[in-house]
Amino acid sequence: MADLLWFFAISSCLKLLLIPSYRSTDFEVHRNWLALTHSLPLSQWYFDETSPWTLDYPPLFAYFERFLSIFAYLIDPQIVDLQKGLNYTSNTVIFFQRITVILSDSCLLYGVYRLTKDLDSRKRILIWVLVVWSPMLVIVDHLHFQYNGFLLGVLLISLSFLEQGKDLAGGFFFAVLLCFKHLFAVAAPVYFVYLFRHYCWCGLVKGFRRLSVLGAVVVAVFAVAYGPFIYHGQIQQVLRRMFPFGRGLCHAYWAPNFWVFYIILDKGLAFLLRKLGFAIQTPEASFTGGLVGDSSPFAILPQITPLATFAMVLLSLSPCLIKAWRDPRPGMISRWVTYAYTCGFLFGWHVHEKASLHFVIPLAFVAVQSLENARHYFWLSIVSCYSLFPLLFEAQEYPIKVLLLLLHSIILWLAFSAQFTKGEEAKAAARIKKKDEQLKLKGNSNRADKKEGFVIGGVEKSYLVGLLVVEIWSQFLHPLIFGDKLPFVPLMLISIYCGLGIMYSWIWQLRWIIRSPNL
Repeated sequence: MADLLWFFAISSCLKLLLIPSYRSTDFEVHRNWLALTHSLPLSQWYFDETSPWTLDYPPLFAYFERFLSIFAYLIDPQIVDLQKGLNYTSNTVIFFQRITVILSDSCLLYGVYRLTKDLDSRKRILIWVLVVWSPMLVIVDHLHFQYNGFLLGVLLISLSFLEQGKDLAGGFFFAVLLCFKHLFAVAAPVYFVYLFRHYCWCGLVKGFRRLSVLGAVVVAVFAVAYGPFIYHGQIQQVLRRMFPFGRGLCHAYWAPNFWVFYIILDKGLAFLLRKLGFAIQTPEASFTGGLVGDSSPFAILPQITPLATFAMVLLSLSPCLIKAWRDPRPGMISRWVTYAYTCGFLFGWHVHEKASLHFVIPLAFVAVQSLENARHYFWLSIVSCYSLFPLLFEAQEYPIKVLLLLLHSIILWLAFSAQFTKGEEAKAAARIKKKDEQLKLKGNSNRADKKEGFVIGGVEKSYLVGLLVVEIWSQFLHPLIFGDKLPFVPLMLISIYCGLGIMYSWIWQLRWIIRSPNL
């Protein structure tokens, strides 16, 4: 733990240096939540509309904001003033909110510690590098501003208990996580199937008793979170705020997922049909920037409903759920949860690009298991990090995000090369030879791994070169050639190209899960 604290201290020093940098509207969102939870009684939290950035997270996160507001009031009362605090940007509020994110990362630190404490030192340190020094967390939490590190820490704690066979504790912490941020519920089907099969499937009497205990634990967590609002008769208002389906299928900046291609196909067909003389009306509404409005319209293709996206997520999850039912192995839970969040990112409703953190961070714990996993993670982490670049659109942050990604790529390459050197890979290949024969996974053979060490395939290399081309065009050539015209094209290009990469990763994960045999 002492060594891990050094990694945390180094990352914290960098985060402190970034305090004066860019802040998104999420900064004001969370400041307003501090103010409304401090200034108003609990019965009015989910009704307040003083600011357009209304409270839309589950109750445990509202309680968390209420806890932070106690200290905010002591430091500067205007931070928590519902009226005078609107768009308040003094140094006190900037430093206070930035530091709360840094301190809340201690939850992530504990989750990493629990998941790595039984690993050998090389794998343990490698995971610390991947997670504690993640450039994606720096960009999203410590520049753009959110509390993802804290929430992912709760997820990692839950996974650590499941991997240790402590299913009840794992289910408890996942229930806690859902009461902090409901978007993590994408993995709920995996948790349900795994816990039911692994924890409750042990005979009629014993199984029913365990199911009752597990259900009671989950109900108790939700009762603590939602009970006061049920008491005040406000549960419908809470749920209405938490699930604002009127925000539309896609965010204003399209997350690099499946729906990017659906949108492009619709726009392409509409353009083609207009050229052919058909009277195709251009929809008036557009994709939203986070506020509730009309659902995202399409000119040609069928409108997509929240129910349709839910069905697609569940359908894409089904191979994973089948595997979890047939062979509920604790060592596979992190991979299954990672796959679940990849499905949610690709096919979910109103997905933000920031949600890629949900599958990149837990995938780090899978990356150290084999050379094949390491190669995939190296490539995916670069693609996912690059997809976040549009979040930081001001000129002064451009060198920061580029340096973060370059430094991350170099460190990852050196770390994986050290972990999977020719000699080490030969030893690892000997240890897992029998397992690989059982898995019957295609790809580079153990002999090739011994010979090459850590290298990535030609497809992945070509894709990363294309990523560089996309950035050069978006950042330099497009403004030079078109000036202020067609400003949406660079963002669209990034979404499409990164969407291809995420789709490739999803197929890779799905292939791995399908081909893994039941033991």
